[in-house]
Amino acid sequence: MRIAVPAETDPAEPRVAATPETVKKFKGLGAEVVVQSGAGKTSGVMDAEYEAAGARLAPSAAATVEGADVVLRVRRPGPGELAGAKPDAAVISIMDPYGQEAALADLARSGAATFAMEFMPRITRAQVMDVLSSQANLAGYRAVVDGAAEYGRAIPMMMTAAGTVPAAKIFIMGVGVAGLQAIATARRMGAIVTATDVRPATKEQVESLGAKFLAVEDEEFQQAQTAGGYAKEMSKEYQAKQAALTASHIAKQDIVITTALIPGRPAPKLVSADMVRSMRAGSVVIDLAAERGGNCELTEPGRTVVTENGVKIVGATNVAGRLAATASQLYAKNLFAFVETMIDKETKALAIKWDDELVKATLITRGGAVVHPNFSGGAN
Repeated sequence: MRIAVPAETDPAEPRVAATPETVKKFKGLGAEVVVQSGAGKTSGVMDAEYEAAGARLAPSAAATVEGADVVLRVRRPGPGELAGAKPDAAVISIMDPYGQEAALADLARSGAATFAMEFMPRITRAQVMDVLSSQANLAGYRAVVDGAAEYGRAIPMMMTAAGTVPAAKIFIMGVGVAGLQAIATARRMGAIVTATDVRPATKEQVESLGAKFLAVEDEEFQQAQTAGGYAKEMSKEYQAKQAALTASHIAKQDIVITTALIPGRPAPKLVSADMVRSMRAGSVVIDLAAERGGNCELTEPGRTVVTENGVKIVGATNVAGRLAATASQLYAKNLFAFVETMIDKETKALAIKWDDELVKATLITRGGAVVHPNFSGGAN
């Protein structure tokens, strides 16, 4: 069984899908691992480290995937990037499939069985495979670090002979994995932290981390969580009430971090232009939803905007990738844990259990067709 790890082709993607640690583990399962030369460079992993772990280096993407049974990537393969792999190869990556019908049809034509790691169900046995959590955790941490850097003032309260420096006020909007890590990081840095989320279960989590919870706690709020633990999209009426509550609060904040994302949909607008105008000069908005259009009305994806009243709005994309070495380490472990379930321990060959709930939840294309129920209308 051959496992291929090509370099990412998106210049904005510094992560890599395997590390020397996971190469060793794959070798222990009897696999041959081929890594494209230079694939790990932007994550701080040199070719020699892959070789020392037992991988074979290949000079090009085509040579890397040639004859591969499994192809591991961070981002969805582009047209022609699977050429040379076995026709029914398992291709595993973050697929970002919503609104990408043409790309999915192209993947289907390749014949590959493609799997979207972001569709991994949030059940106990799949926790170690949860890429959304592993990457969001880092994004939440990085958001606070970036916010502190852009803020330009001290975060903790400091009592000095020259006077007292007040603690910065940080407001976290959206308390999923990223939000919880942002709260914990901001608290460790000494900030006064408040947070909000539409899911009632998060209130206790926020308070357990030493932050104050802020939300309109009406009947809709009590029902605002799916069975899978994700936030539901709230009604326009609720959003208006929540906006009114947060508007006065935001005006007093030094750093606002927004993290609200709904799979397959544009990011909900949580911070209006008027809210930004109410903030003090030097305040910062870190928008972790920039890739989906942003939670802030004034966010420009990929840019840092300074408003007329001196507020910085940071719309960085691929925030987890800003910690490429750590992000790759965690992502590679997520991939290994999933691929391990597909390998027959006795024959040391790929043996995908098509009726496994993890496989059924993540499988996008197979046998020349788009098979995932969310996208199968775009098959063939």
